[in-house]
Amino acid sequence: MASGHKCRNCGSADIEVDSARGDAVCTNCGSVLEDNIIVSEVQFEENAHGASNTVGQFVSADSKGGATVYGKFHVGVGTESREVTLKKAREGITHLCHQLHLNTHCIETSCNFFKMALNRHLTRGRKNSHIYAACVYITCRTEGTSREFISFLNFSVLL
Repeated sequence: MASGHKCRNCGSADIEVDSARGDAVCTNCGSVLEDNIIVSEVQFEENAHGASNTVGQFVSADSKGGATVYGKFHVGVGTESREVTLKKAREGITHLCHQLHLNTHCIETSCNFFKMALNRHLTRGRKNSHIYAACVYITCRTEGTSREFISFLNFSVLL
């Protein structure tokens, strides 16, 4: 299947795009022009019993990549580790904010601070309760909410 692109190495227009493998190869010189192509189309296959299954997997916009299936072995099927971490953080931050009588805007802002810390790997090796307290504390400082630092320490011990 020709794609209309030209090869960067030999200039040939004979490019084969294989969506099943996720790559584009020049048939003239054999150069791999693209690999790991993400396709947005849905494909179905029929098994021996006549039932149809979808081919591929869902990739979310926040996903860092990584396969969930290696041959017959399923790794983390259903939910990515990052999603679980963010869900637990939201629950912990919400619990802390409710104890401090903070509104939903503060919860959202604190969760965004947690996402930033998670993306920069600042959460590794630290207690979750301390991270949640720090995110809520930063939110209160930026929003001008009057809360004392000692109250965050007391509530983070209770988490």
